[in-house]
Amino acid sequence: MKAVAKYIHMSPQKVRLVTNLVRNRGVTEALVMLRFLPKAAAKPVEKAIRSALANAEETYGLSADDLMISEIVADEGPTLKRGQPGPRGRFKPILKRSTHITVVLGERSTTETA
Repeated sequence: MKAVAKYIHMSPQKVRLVTNLVRNRGVTEALVMLRFLPKAAAKPVEKAIRSALANAEETYGLSADDLMISEIVADEGPTLKRGQPGPRGRFKPILKRSTHITVVLGERSTTETA
């Protein structure tokens, strides 16, 4: 019940803003929330959650109503170092950051649903 989306071309700081919103929520609630969130990072996070959900359904036969996001992490991926010429012959570095999103789903306990 785990999925990893690697090499997402977005800074981890921007992705963490979205992952903090959906942490410890139900899967269906998180997917609805991400659908209407006006951030670019919502799309890759939603894709990673859908992948983890598909893994749980296919491997363990669980439904989306019984699952919650127990762990979601946006780690730093490799950084592409590019540059642009600056004034007086100087070099202005441009860092193109990337992110690895890890989603772990867990089953809801019976006390949480009641």
